[in-house]
Amino acid sequence: MARPYRFQGEHCFYHITSRGNDRKKIYENNSDYRKFLDYILKAKEKYKFYLYAYVLMPNHYHLLLETIQPNISRIMQYINTSYTIYYNIKNKKYGHLFQGRYKSILIDKDNYFLELTRYIHLNPVRANIEKQPEKYKWSSYKGYLAKNGDGYIDKEQLEKNLNMEPEQYWKFVINGMGKDDKLFENIHAGSVLGKKEFYEEKVKNIREKIKDKDYSYRKTLNASIEPEEIIAYVSKNYAKETTAFCTTKRRSIKEKKIAIYLLKRLTELTNKEIGEKFGITYSAVSKVTVNIERILERDQCTKQELERLISHFKV
Repeated sequence: MARPYRFQGEHCFYHITSRGNDRKKIYENNSDYRKFLDYILKAKEKYKFYLYAYVLMPNHYHLLLETIQPNISRIMQYINTSYTIYYNIKNKKYGHLFQGRYKSILIDKDNYFLELTRYIHLNPVRANIEKQPEKYKWSSYKGYLAKNGDGYIDKEQLEKNLNMEPEQYWKFVINGMGKDDKLFENIHAGSVLGKKEFYEEKVKNIREKIKDKDYSYRKTLNASIEPEEIIAYVSKNYAKETTAFCTTKRRSIKEKKIAIYLLKRLTELTNKEIGEKFGITYSAVSKVTVNIERILERDQCTKQELERLISHFKV
């Protein structure tokens, strides 16, 4: 059976789901849930998108997000790959954590945005994990009810699409409890949720833009920060000559690790492409990234140092 086509466009709304291999757990404890959310924040910083709703269940997750550029595949590859590497290193495991590719459904937000947020937030109730959605810790529901959100969802942008006060939304969600869910009855081609007119319009619009090669390259590769700019700045910051800085075989030196981490976090380079710049393998890049993240969790000085470096590239 052919896999559903992945529609990639700018300002598209997606419902994303991914499950653990053989439906096994993908989160073992609170640290794992927090780490996954942390990777979502890093992905937002790197690829620029809006997160509207999420729920992290023990063996799968749901996200509702809007892309700004046509880069949903890059976003999800970053999140799933980063978390898999973290999980495998932490638990001394190998191989795939998630079951196949993530599933993405393009959403007609004018007709399904509100219902989809309710579907996501009621997942823990339908799975009999909690009796009330606000009791579940790892979802965006409490962020909907709080004035300032939860630090993960884009609250200001959400309010433009939700058009509901917190009390109204609470009633809307509660009224959906115990009812049959028919949300996904209008899916087209296995990857678009919306009326027929929406499906046809979106398909036509995206295909026209794909034909425009200038648009495709400009939007997909729209890298606001050049990798060489990061390398030069880090080497200057540590008073290192740039060429020697990149070619040294000492992978363990701190400044080299930081440069690798910044390239991973702030650019769209793959692990292989980053490794080629420093003469190391793609797997070594992954290990360096995880190593820096562990250092940041316990070393406040290094964390402040890294935040200072990152702030240089903020616009």
